[in-house]
Amino acid sequence: MTASVIKARGVSSGQATVPRLRLTAAWALAPAAAVLFAFWLLPLAHLIVLGGQRRDGGENGYWQVLGSAQYLGSLAQTCLLALATTLAALLVGGISGGFLSRQRFFGRSLLVALLTFPLAFPGVVVGFLVILLAGRQGLFASLGLELAGERWIFAYSLMGLCIGYLYFSIPRVILTVMAACESLDRSLEEAAHSLGAGHWRVLCDVIVPGLAPALVSCGAICFATSMGAFGTAFTLGTRLNVTPVAIYNVFTNYANFAVAAALSVVLGALTWAVLLLARRLAKNSRTVL
Repeated sequence: MTASVIKARGVSSGQATVPRLRLTAAWALAPAAAVLFAFWLLPLAHLIVLGGQRRDGGENGYWQVLGSAQYLGSLAQTCLLALATTLAALLVGGISGGFLSRQRFFGRSLLVALLTFPLAFPGVVVGFLVILLAGRQGLFASLGLELAGERWIFAYSLMGLCIGYLYFSIPRVILTVMAACESLDRSLEEAAHSLGAGHWRVLCDVIVPGLAPALVSCGAICFATSMGAFGTAFTLGTRLNVTPVAIYNVFTNYANFAVAAALSVVLGALTWAVLLLARRLAKNSRTVL
C-alpha cells in the first residue's frame, strides 16, 4: 500500500471523525442548554419585558426607577455598601490568608476551620448573629449600658448590615488567598531579598502583584454577593434602604411587578458590569505578570 493511499485514508477517516465529535458534543451540551434556556434565559427575558410594562396608564417600570430619587438612592447605597464590604474583606482576609498560607503552627487547621465556618450559615442565621451582637439586647448594648449608661445598638443600620456581609465575605477571601499563595513562585521573593529588598518591598512588588488576579476575582464575587444578599438584610429590618429589600417591599407590599422587575434588571446589570470589569482587570494583571 503506497503512502498516498494511506494518507488519503487517514484524511477521510479524520473527516468522518469530526462530525461524530460534533454530534457527541451536541448531545452532551443538550441538557445544559435546555436547563439554561428554561430556567435562566426564558425567565430573564420575561423579567426584562415585565419591567417595561405600564401600570394604571403611568410610566413603565424602568422610567419609574430611573426617575425616582428613592430607588436611585437605594441603588447608590447598595453599591457603596457592597464596595465597603469588599474592601474590608480583601484587607482583613488578604492579610489573614497570606499569614495562614505561609506559617505552620499548632492549631492552624482548627483556626482555618473556625475562620471559614461562617460560610455554612445562611443569611438569616448571620443576621440573627448580628442582632445577638449589636441588637437591643445584644452584647454591645449591655456593654454600653454598663460603661456609658446607654445602649450601643447598630445591628439595624448599614453598619450592622456591613458586619453581617463580612461574615461570609472574609472566609471567601481567606480561602482564595491561601490557594493563590500556594502557586506563587518563591524564587522571585528569594531573588528580591538577595538584591537587598526588604520585607515591605517584596510584599508590594512581588507578593501583591502575584496575588492581584486572585484578589480581583474574589473581590468581584464578594461585591456581587453583597449587592444581591437578601436574607441578612431582611432579618436585620425591612427599613434598610438597600435594593434587595426594596425589591421585596415593592413586590409583596404593593404588588408592583413592573417596578420590582425593573429594579431587578438594573441591579443585575450593575453587578454584571462590575463582574465584567473585574474579569478584564484580572486578565490584564495576568498579562502583565
